[in-house]
Amino acid sequence: MKYFLISLFFVSVSSCIKQKTEGVNVVDATVFEQSLTIENAQVVDARTASEYATGKIPNAINIDVLEDDFSTKVAQLDKTKPILVYCKSGVRSTKATAILKELGFTTIYELEGGITSWNTQGKPIED
Repeated sequence: MKYFLISLFFVSVSSCIKQKTEGVNVVDATVFEQSLTIENAQVVDARTASEYATGKIPNAINIDVLEDDFSTKVAQLDKTKPILVYCKSGVRSTKATAILKELGFTTIYELEGGITSWNTQGKPIED
């Protein structure tokens, strides 16, 4: 019974941990902000158009990961240049980074906690 309870504990804890795509740099808002200065960095806001309209991280383009044409649109970006991705809280950006990896992007940064974390830390927003 003791081993069963221990096993059950580890299963429940591991199911709460957000799985990240291998090869993706998941970074906090401070590191993400520093990454914006990387030469030729491409910044993708994976939120909906209405969310994007409420404010965005500087230089971000909106490509909604929930749209059917997400893969087509991001495939038009340069796979040899760094790509920085965020959403509202980090769930959709994880989906986006998995697609980017599948398409052959090699240098990917994902904002941990999304724009919510960015805003909490008082980072700059553009209209």
